[in-house]
Amino acid sequence: MTSNSTPPGLARFNALEEHAAYAVLHEACASTTWAKRLLAARPYATSDDLYAASDAAMAELTAVDLEEAMAGHPPIGRPKPGDPTSAREQRGMAGASDELKAEMLELNLAYQEKFGHVFLICATGRTGEQMRDAVKERTGNSPEQEREIVRTELGKINRIRLADLVEEDQT
Repeated sequence: MTSNSTPPGLARFNALEEHAAYAVLHEACASTTWAKRLLAARPYATSDDLYAASDAAMAELTAVDLEEAMAGHPPIGRPKPGDPTSAREQRGMAGASDELKAEMLELNLAYQEKFGHVFLICATGRTGEQMRDAVKERTGNSPEQEREIVRTELGKINRIRLADLVEEDQT
């Protein structure tokens, strides 16, 4: 593959029919606005173009759009049953002690009570202890601060999920 060619995964994504491409994007991020913006900008010449479009769309999401995106994420420590993506992303909690899992449940509930949504963090590569420390720290934020942190964390998650989509090499 030369540097000028489109990666096979990205070429497949660009070639999808509109409804199928929308479904793939909506699976990556539950924000309808985000998915529609990325869909409208197809085809993408490079993966970096797709990531830049994702970042730009994320930056423009309203509070309502962010809430819609967050609704697609299960609480840390409780990945969606049968969802390999959320299980993989939350791998750091898989081997956590029962005490840590119970503490995360309490912290998640306190966070949700304060902010009205799940605690959202890009969990990929983080340990259960790191996620616990992050929720403890972030519970002290103002709603405005937290909304911008959530926007950043969603952006990281979306990039990882888009990379998985466009860099996979199905034969």
